[in-house]
Amino acid sequence: MAGARMAIPLLALKQGFSPVAVGALLALFALAPMFLALPAGRYSDRRGLQKLMRVSVVIAASGVLLSAVWPIFPVMCLSALAVGGATGMVLIALQRHVGRMATDPAALKVAFSWLSLGPAVSNFVGPVAAGLLIDFAGPSAGDVVGFRWAFLLMAVFPLFTWFWVRQVPELPLSPELPNAQPRRALDLLAEPMMRRLLGVNWLLASCWDVHTFVVPVLGHERGYSASVVGSILGAFALASAFIRVCLPFISKHVKEHQIITFAMACTGVIFVFYPFMPTPWAMAACSILLGLVLGTVQPMIMSTLHQITPPHRQGEALGLRLMSINASSVLMPMLFGAAGAIAGVAPVFWVVGAAVGTGSRAAWFLRPGHAHASKP
Repeated sequence: MAGARMAIPLLALKQGFSPVAVGALLALFALAPMFLALPAGRYSDRRGLQKLMRVSVVIAASGVLLSAVWPIFPVMCLSALAVGGATGMVLIALQRHVGRMATDPAALKVAFSWLSLGPAVSNFVGPVAAGLLIDFAGPSAGDVVGFRWAFLLMAVFPLFTWFWVRQVPELPLSPELPNAQPRRALDLLAEPMMRRLLGVNWLLASCWDVHTFVVPVLGHERGYSASVVGSILGAFALASAFIRVCLPFISKHVKEHQIITFAMACTGVIFVFYPFMPTPWAMAACSILLGLVLGTVQPMIMSTLHQITPPHRQGEALGLRLMSINASSVLMPMLFGAAGAIAGVAPVFWVVGAAVGTGSRAAWFLRPGHAHASKP
């Protein structure tokens, strides 16, 4: 998905579509997960990892393959829906499985720190590999043939996922509580800690969205090649991967809410200066700093979520979290595109930076010890 999220918007821009259309195209990556997240979470609670994984692999590989065969805007929209939906379902299944493997809060932090290396590596390999193929696999730089090769490579990646995960044994499923009431997602939202967690997570997800959206648009405006744009996004991913390697050791000495608060405050500051970076090297430096900061967040969010959610509803809670941030990811790129077309990209950075900096106060109170984690 990381490679497709970089390659598809670039091809749309090359074909003459506006930033508003590109924002709408990026929003489609989040549209399918928004509707599939809760059903996928409940399904993983009932069935575990493997079945959801197999379905997702088929959908992701088929979806991106369509754009390799027919690289036109309507088909790219369909690919975005398929790849986004499949990736969302896989994330829920994997996160639930790994969360149930951990035995205590310390193990949760370590487990999710290691698991989060996967997306971090993906966010480097996908954009950089796609950018290189786009620039050098076609008869001329940026030719549509290069895009076709990039999409073909993206279609192969899900097959590796299936190969690696197919031997993983299923864990015992948590039984429903006796005399439990019918499940409703709103029951989870009744907990103040869950609402606070989702709000903080939404702000941080918006930061990822604005960076993913603005870098290709800014690079296109400045005439940077696809490989340069991919490298800037790849620098963000490498920094994110590096800090996640260090996170199991850092988290032994620092609480989840402290790490999240620090990350939100630093992100607000970085977003103030990012639009003023005049060269690809300067943008890459900002991208690295942003990756170091935001790379710490997801493992801490996931650890907190598992501590405040009853075991038999953890898949559903993961689905609710993914649904909330993808609902934002559907709207925000279109909003970014419209705002960028009117006022430029700098105000987009500043508004999101101000919001996440202000939201750091809420993150300070994300302390699982104060939550009623055992409440059904």
